[in-house]
Amino acid sequence: MKRLLNQSKNWKVSLKRLLLAIVAALLASQILATPANATSVYEVPDLAPTTWVVDKAEILSRLNEGKISADLERLAKNTGYEVRFVTIHRLDYGETAQSFAEKLFERWFPTSEAQANQVLLVIDSQTNNTGIRTGDKVKEVMPDEIAQSVAQETVLVPLKQGDRYNQAFLEASDRLVAVLSGRPDPGPPVVEDNVQVEGTFATPEETKASNATFWVITFLVVATIVPMATYYFYLYIQER
Repeated sequence: MKRLLNQSKNWKVSLKRLLLAIVAALLASQILATPANATSVYEVPDLAPTTWVVDKAEILSRLNEGKISADLERLAKNTGYEVRFVTIHRLDYGETAQSFAEKLFERWFPTSEAQANQVLLVIDSQTNNTGIRTGDKVKEVMPDEIAQSVAQETVLVPLKQGDRYNQAFLEASDRLVAVLSGRPDPGPPVVEDNVQVEGTFATPEETKASNATFWVITFLVVATIVPMATYYFYLYIQER
């Protein structure tokens, strides 16, 4: 008997050690996987002159990516202003979409002269956060207020309506092209409030139509007469 108890204790100890080892392995894999899956600035390819969209998060359709690239290339030829879109799936710990945009902007355009006509818009698809950076000459045509509105409203409003990435970038491209081409700013998307609050109470007409008063009186009469009739019937049976 004592031997069986010792074997049972040893088995429980071994099981606990195995569970602790499994938990430790899972935690270690999660800790190691997070930075491995994150995108650093230096994982983004070097910029080619004909590259307008870098979709590392793979959230854009090829058709829409092609349309955006064609529109941005046409903008660059007509105005000299160059816009790039970059999508990533996950940021390093402590990084934000804005800080990522700042670092990538400095890497791609290391001098003030190279930065002057540039616009860089970045989105992290895991958190749907955006960052934008513009050059000095761009600011003369497109103030920071409009740039931030593009990043925080034009891009994010469609995403709040159901992760509509293609719509978000198409609308952002259209707005940036319009402003940088000297046309009036079309502004951010209009957010429509379609929520309708319907009353749960019947109108007087509905109440009248349903003859509610008649039924209330009927129920009251039945509730009063039936117990009394039952009581007198019971007394009648007892006397018999």
